[in-house]
Amino acid sequence: MPTAETPVRPSEQELVERWRAQELERAGFDAAAAAELAGRSDVDLHRAVELLQNGCPPEVALSILR
Repeated sequence: MPTAETPVRPSEQELVERWRAQELERAGFDAAAAAELAGRSDVDLHRAVELLQNGCPPEVALSILR
């Protein structure tokens, strides 16, 4: 009898990081930078987005947030 595959559900942490990455990409960070920042709990999402909204280029914002 074949075994049924159990769907792998992402953890809450993974879901939060995905959402953060999506928000960072929507704000203007490229996918790699967004993923990097999304996984860091010391980076304030609102501050990162605010930097871009205030005209800071994404590369400069990334260096500030690193």
